Formats: sequence, structure tokens, C-alpha cells
Amino acid sequence: MKRLLLNCDIGESFGAWTMGLDAEVMPFIDCANVACGFHASDPQIMRRTVALATQHDVKIGAHPAYPDLVGFGRRSMACSPDEVENMLLYQIGALDGICRAEGTQVRYVKPHGALYNDMMRKPELLRAVMKAVTAYSPSLPLMLMSTRDNSAAQTLADEVGIKLWFEVFADRAYDPAGMLVSRSLPGAVHHDAETVAAQALSLAKGDALTASDGSALILRADTLCVHGDNAGSVAAVQRIRKALEQLPA
Repeated sequence: MKRLLLNCDIGESFGAWTMGLDAEVMPFIDCANVACGFHASDPQIMRRTVALATQHDVKIGAHPAYPDLVGFGRRSMACSPDEVENMLLYQIGALDGICRAEGTQVRYVKPHGALYNDMMRKPELLRAVMKAVTAYSPSLPLMLMSTRDNSAAQTLADEVGIKLWFEVFADRAYDPAGMLVSRSLPGAVHHDAETVAAQALSLAKGDALTASDGSALILRADTLCVHGDNAGSVAAVQRIRKALEQLPA
């Protein structure tokens, strides 16, 4: 059984506004997806978050987004593939500069919000994202959503020459295609800690989930996304970490 890496969106505060419980969740994760200033964060927050991740020996990933601070990067924007490629290079480079000042470096890339969802539906945007990552560093993996059929994404990755980390979610419902159910629909987000932990274990063991239409859904998983934006979610992360550590290797 392959051990899943736990990843969490981190460093999403901005100025005097605080979001998330970064210090509480950091000890329990493997990978920190650090906001790069376009949907959240600023240089002060970025450096503080990088230092915290380094303290806990957590891998640092760039979490780039559309330039949408007001909408927290959750609104699609009419950006061309060239624009997407260049905005990723800008954000990865900004975070990596701060990482180098702290004696570390960016280890992977995970796009945020609407950009993450759009690239899964538009091959031209996914190619632009992949091109940006490989242009910055061919060794950086790209984290993207695992679906029922990952073959198209894998074929494109093989063509571009990039390693993929397929991501699954413990606290989200899935549709039959293996895409996340829209947050606007009831039941899209699981809030009960027991439900979240149970889904995490199913994903880690390769068991089938039940999609929104009742069909069985098996997802390839390299990394599991968890959230730490409230006390309940931090408790769920702790529970998931403990449960995964008890699984046979």
C-alpha cells in the first residue's frame, strides 16, 4: 500500500486579515501549498509560512492562481494560455525566491481554485500550466485532480515531460466522472470528521467511493488534500494522520 502525502492549502492570510490555522495544521501534513499573492497572501505572509513549513520539515509547493484577490481565486477568468503560463512563472518565482532566503526551495506546484478546475476541463490551459512548471524546473511535479480517467492528462504530461501527483479529497463529494461536486450544491462538502476520516482511509486503501449518482468510483491517489481553516478541520487532519499511520505499509 502506497503512503499518501497529506497536503494542505496554507499561507492564505493577507495583511491584517487571517485565514486558516496554519500553525496548528502544519505539524500533521507532508506538503504545504503556499499561496503566492494572486488570490491570497503577501510577502510577509509568504515568508512566515515558508519558515513555519521549514521548521516542521514540510515540503513547500507553489499554489498559484488567477489574479483575483477579491474573489479568492475562485472565479474563472478569460486568460489566454500564454497569460496563464506567464502568471505561473511569476508566482512560482516569487515563492521560490522567498524559499531560497529561508534555505529551502519550491518542491512542486498545485494551482488554486478556478484555475485548478479550469485546467482540468481545458487541455490548452493544462498544457500552459505544464509548460510553465517545466520551464521553471523540469524536476518539479504538478499536482492535479485525479478523476475516473486520467489518461488524457497523463498523455499530455508524458508529451511535455512532467511528473504528475494525482490528488484526491477527503472532504468533498465526487460526481460520476470523478470531478468534484460544485460547492453550490448540497452535500458537496463533508463536514463530519468521521465521514472525512472514513473517505480518507478508503482513498488510501484504493477502495471505491460512492459517486453522486450512486456509482462506484475508484481514484488513483498520490496525495490527499486536507483543510485546516477551523478547529474542526484541524481535528479531522489529526484523525486522518493517525489513521493513515496505522495502515500496513
